[in-house]
Amino acid sequence: MSQTFSQPALSQPALVRLLRGRNPIRSSDVLRSGLGALLGVPITGLLAHLISSGRASALPLLIPPIGASAVLAFAVPASPLAQPRAIIGGNMISALAGVTCALAFHQQPALAAATAVALAIVAMGLLGCLHPPGGAVALGAALAAGPVGAASYAYVFVPVGLCSTLLVLSAIGYARAAGRSYPHRAPPPPPNVHATADAPPLNRVGFTAADIDAALARYGELLDIDREDLDALFREVELQAHRRVHAHILCGDIMSRDVLSVDLRQTAESALAYMRLHDLRTVPVVDAERRVAGMVRRAELQAGREGLVEAVLDPFVHKVRPGAAIEALLPILSSGAAHEAMVVDENRVLLGVITQTDLLGVLYRAHIVEALAPQRAEEAGAIDPAI
Repeated sequence: MSQTFSQPALSQPALVRLLRGRNPIRSSDVLRSGLGALLGVPITGLLAHLISSGRASALPLLIPPIGASAVLAFAVPASPLAQPRAIIGGNMISALAGVTCALAFHQQPALAAATAVALAIVAMGLLGCLHPPGGAVALGAALAAGPVGAASYAYVFVPVGLCSTLLVLSAIGYARAAGRSYPHRAPPPPPNVHATADAPPLNRVGFTAADIDAALARYGELLDIDREDLDALFREVELQAHRRVHAHILCGDIMSRDVLSVDLRQTAESALAYMRLHDLRTVPVVDAERRVAGMVRRAELQAGREGLVEAVLDPFVHKVRPGAAIEALLPILSSGAAHEAMVVDENRVLLGVITQTDLLGVLYRAHIVEALAPQRAEEAGAIDPAI
């Protein structure tokens, strides 16, 4: 009688999930990263030889961990682990730890290697320049035999410091040529146009920086992303979700259609009188075909009342199409940069105006509808159609 044994049912799917992983990187980014390494690594090696020995060589002055640093610098340039401080500082600190342990434990290479990697991790973490290839730098320096090899503090500067610096410069040059951003800078928070200490209106509700800190503390894992990048990403997610929910409300649905305007060639004096008659602070300026030319305010008309409207108008106005979702107006009208947006057709002909008040009113109404929807659904479900 034979017996057959089977593996636990969960082991194979778990192994498949573990090995399968995910590849969220676009193919174009992968190819661009590979091209960067193809150019950056040999340039780094050749320049290192030119600087250190005064002549080019067919054998570039490179150490293996520089290849790992190149992966970070060219493939994930936005990562905190790939920034210049991390590459240069992390590699040099690790080399220092490796050389020190090699000299201290030269008769015990295993102890030297373990101690060097551990010291490198701690030092890089405390100094804010954590760089994974630094572990390889420390290990290589600790295992190098003899004072002629890596067991010399000159190794920290040449080749480690020199090659790390040249690699960073190569990555910066390639990023500029490829239209990428390196070193990475987190998106700055939107400014307060009134230069006060208050946060911009869009940042006063929802999550705060303290919420991100608390969530990261509960998460308990070290994430390879800056908090500022998380903040910017989450706010983009919020805005995208808002767009999805309110995509059915279009600018053409909420705009004011009976729009008061002044002509481009009109005198400033007559335009000022027109604005006073209708109690307007600002008014759109159009040409003879009612194409939007800009916006004018009372103060500008008052200052230039002897001339024409076109001499004092502000040509920088925000324009949207009637078919655009109202979410396109949120960053414009909530930041304080503008109080209204012109709704125009494909020829810039003025169709309507949307003000902050218009947007606030429709969002308030949408909020009421969303709040009542579950209650109405529950009431509808409670009615027995047989009664």
